[in-house]
Amino acid sequence: MSDDPLSGARRRAPIRTLARAFAATLSCAFVLGAATPARAAYPERPINLIVAYAAGGGTDIVARLLAPHVERQLGEGARIVVQNKSGAGGAIGFTELANAAPDGYTIGMINTPTVLTIPIERKAPFTWQSFDLIGNVVDDPSNFSVLAETPIRTLADLVAHAKERPGALGVGTTGVGSDDHIAMLMFQRAAGVQMTHVPYRGSSEVRTAVQGKHIAVAAINIGEALQYQKAGTPLRNLGTMSVTRTALAPETPTFREQGFDIVLASLRGVAAPKGLPADVREKLVGAFARAIADPKFQAEAAAAFAPLRYLPPDRYAAELREADVTFRKLWTEVPWGDK
Repeated sequence: MSDDPLSGARRRAPIRTLARAFAATLSCAFVLGAATPARAAYPERPINLIVAYAAGGGTDIVARLLAPHVERQLGEGARIVVQNKSGAGGAIGFTELANAAPDGYTIGMINTPTVLTIPIERKAPFTWQSFDLIGNVVDDPSNFSVLAETPIRTLADLVAHAKERPGALGVGTTGVGSDDHIAMLMFQRAAGVQMTHVPYRGSSEVRTAVQGKHIAVAAINIGEALQYQKAGTPLRNLGTMSVTRTALAPETPTFREQGFDIVLASLRGVAAPKGLPADVREKLVGAFARAIADPKFQAEAAAAFAPLRYLPPDRYAAELREADVTFRKLWTEVPWGDK
């Protein structure tokens, strides 16, 4: 054993030195960590929500009603910006959505049947499988409307007028391959009449055209027609293409009741470009599901005559897959080219 009274202190000195060095290292690490911000949780910037039709139509109205509710569900100061990318029957908006980066900052509304019928009718840069499905929101039956001042009160009246003036009655739709356009073609075949197809960028433009008497018939969904009636447009609804009368307009007979076996509707759902990160997809799916279930949103949708039908991604995919088969078969019977 050493007789040096300082030997223990000398042996302990390096330990104290190491401790001080370790503490200094931790301090530096803390300072550096504080200076380097952690990656922000999604969403850290505004989310663009593409609507493939003109402002003021049924899809646009639902998107704008839904956006603030989804923002609240996402939390963390989330912001959703609705962008109208209309034209080509919805193909412009669907293409932009399909080609966007799959990072969760571009999502969009997709509509049936156009998201299905466009790729059937012509070469398109998307199919319904180009998207990660978030959920369906609306199921709106198709419908024919005319100005209330016209003598056309029923589908039988419409047939009589069309036979008197073949090709003279213009029918406004939201574009080639839309449910409105297909309904017109099916009605012509069933009734043995010929009318003229007039495509527009959205149902709000169809409403303006029929009100201005540029067309005779507005082929628009019943929810949209009721919205426009509430806003003061004097429309008469001739019939819905639902299986049974819709609760939205119980006084309006179906096409089937009037002798025309035509059943069509427009699903309006939300999707994102294919390849979303799993955590982002899960967050979006949950936020939209909760927002659609929110009684406040449901009350707003009812006031806007938007018939809600939520479908989670798996059920939504099954519905689109089945409808795709149906429309491919229909294409062989009633091709819906621009005519």
